[in-house]
Amino acid sequence: MADRVTVIGWDGSPLTAAARSALGAATLVAGAAHHLALSEVPPSAERIRLGSVGLAGRRIAAHRGSAVVLADGDPGFFGVVRTLRAPEFGLEVEVVPAVSSVATAFARAGMTWDDAQVVVAHPRTLRRAVNVCRAHTKVAVLTSPGAGPAELGLLMEGVHRTFVICEELGTEREQVSVVTSDKAADHTWRDPNVVIVVGGAVAAPPESGGWIAGRDPAAGPRGWTLPPESYGGLVGEGELEHLRAAQLARLGPRVGDLVWDIGCGSGAFAVEAARAGAAVLAVDQDPRACARTEANARAFGVQLQIVQGAAPHVLENLPEPDVVRVGGGGAAVLSAVADRRPQRVVAHAATRDAAELIGRDLTQHGYEVECALLQSVELDTRAWTERERSVAFLLSGVLPDRTG
Repeated sequence: MADRVTVIGWDGSPLTAAARSALGAATLVAGAAHHLALSEVPPSAERIRLGSVGLAGRRIAAHRGSAVVLADGDPGFFGVVRTLRAPEFGLEVEVVPAVSSVATAFARAGMTWDDAQVVVAHPRTLRRAVNVCRAHTKVAVLTSPGAGPAELGLLMEGVHRTFVICEELGTEREQVSVVTSDKAADHTWRDPNVVIVVGGAVAAPPESGGWIAGRDPAAGPRGWTLPPESYGGLVGEGELEHLRAAQLARLGPRVGDLVWDIGCGSGAFAVEAARAGAAVLAVDQDPRACARTEANARAFGVQLQIVQGAAPHVLENLPEPDVVRVGGGGAAVLSAVADRRPQRVVAHAATRDAAELIGRDLTQHGYEVECALLQSVELDTRAWTERERSVAFLLSGVLPDRTG
């Protein structure tokens, strides 16, 4: 095992005395090509071109002597420190940090970033990173080969954002470019790069500044579901508050998800899913419903992509959903949704016969189905008399092999 392992962050600035001292004593140095070219790297030290951090960790664990790992920015922020401290390597790691590449990117753009979401895009996480960019007005994306600015732009079709692309920060080849998201795929971008994605309806900032990094979970009114008056009082039978609450509980929309709300009506469910941090596609064939949904989204300061058109045909070219609420459209719509294999689907029915048809369809598509009869009675508490009664069958389907 290496006698000493030091991880040094590098942001293009001159190395600190602690970093120079660790490098000077190193018998093994791992890093990218531009790190290994630094004059402070001892000529006699063994050099490892850093590709797989796991492979480098095994080489370091087997090395006798002092090892140094060089990494861009702050290596403790989505960096190599997590991998090197894995129990399988048994390494004791010292860290000499530098300014993170995210902080540097926002500094180059002249923007604050305490209110930004920060995500990492690999080929396996690219879709979720894109969903965060859909749902939030300011996102920093730490990219990787195969999941860079071009891929982000292609997957954000239909959503207009501005990309601030910071290439090779801290080097002589550093470059900052500003393009619209639809033009990002027209260029070839150099690695490494950070993409700041901004745009959409921006809520008014707090007068005294924020209190938590990223999206403020306390923004907006308290409550997972809100009464009809919050949406102008124009909610349909399938959007009643208690039904919406049960639908949200079954679907569990979260950051990184893409939600389809088919038959969005007033947009009440779509708004509440977006308030949970998910990206939402709200679909309705009625232009008045689309207008109401857009107005309610604006009132609550959430990002929705609204698609006007008749399902199931309008669904064909939409990006893949994680969870879906089917607010209307019948068996054809439900089958089209199930064919896309979302993790979870919810629908409702007014009668038991209709509920059985929905349940059979979901079962035939491989979903595990649950059905509950929901009955709610609203009381006038001044006289404790019944004001309104609603009854609905709530159906939910879960794919056994996609329960995340």
